[in-house]
Amino acid sequence: MREAVIVSVARTGIGKAGRGALNNTHGATMGGHVVAQAVARAKIDPAEVEDVILGVAWPEGAVGFNIGRQAALRAGLPVTVPGMIVNRNCASGLMAIGIAGNRIQLGEAAVQVAGGLESVSMVTGNRNRVHAEEDWLKANCPGVYWPMIQTAD
Repeated sequence: MREAVIVSVARTGIGKAGRGALNNTHGATMGGHVVAQAVARAKIDPAEVEDVILGVAWPEGAVGFNIGRQAALRAGLPVTVPGMIVNRNCASGLMAIGIAGNRIQLGEAAVQVAGGLESVSMVTGNRNRVHAEEDWLKANCPGVYWPMIQTAD
């Protein structure tokens, strides 16, 4: 079995429950920044990343619509890099790291980005439709918000 190791870490500052500087920052913006920094610190080519796996305890509003894929695109990873989310409530980020590690150990992948992402101040149930879509992604990668009925699947 192959060995899986963590070679780089990155994170944002801890928020202040709706009062801090990040409280109106879309999850894709934060996630994209952190993913880009982790990849840069690992000193790898972004094209080497085979998947972005993010754990999200409350995947709706500004952290819905497969925020793993959105963060990958926002980080500037190639459009060929997929993304996914894992929801296991408080253990979501740790579960995402475990899944990435398992995939590496099993030989399914060599390079994964994994972690957790929350923007609880931007998650207000169905009332937060105004922040559900991130402006840069909507302009540059609008298909990320398409429902399955609009895709080739």
